[in-house]
Amino acid sequence: MLSRLFSTILIASFAAVPFYASAETVQLFGPFKTEHNATTPVSGSVFATLDTDQNTLMYNIKAEGLSGPITTAHLHGPAEANIDGKVISPLPGPFRRHMDGTVHLTPDQQKIVISGKSYINLHTSRYTTGEARAQLTPISTK
Repeated sequence: MLSRLFSTILIASFAAVPFYASAETVQLFGPFKTEHNATTPVSGSVFATLDTDQNTLMYNIKAEGLSGPITTAHLHGPAEANIDGKVISPLPGPFRRHMDGTVHLTPDQQKIVISGKSYINLHTSRYTTGEARAQLTPISTK
């Protein structure tokens, strides 16, 4: 009888508490490639960490071979590789060829990043629509 009472209380307690998806930390990587007909020898990559508990995307960008200084940078999506997506979040400056930063993302934006359908786009004055692109691919989840 006691075990039946315990089971009933346990089931009732789960029914009273809403279920939330567990927090994830997702590591992402993307190599830079030229885009929008850029002819520069772009190289480098983005390493990023998405923390769904803190709603943040922390990134480390290293880019070389651009035609000039970075004028702006964005996180875009949803988009498959080589397809343009909308701006999800601007990346804050100052813009350098090696830069770290953090942006805050909504749960819907996080789903885009986790799905592998987001990318970092670097713009220069010569290529105002974007010179370099790194499609972010999840490499590990914790």
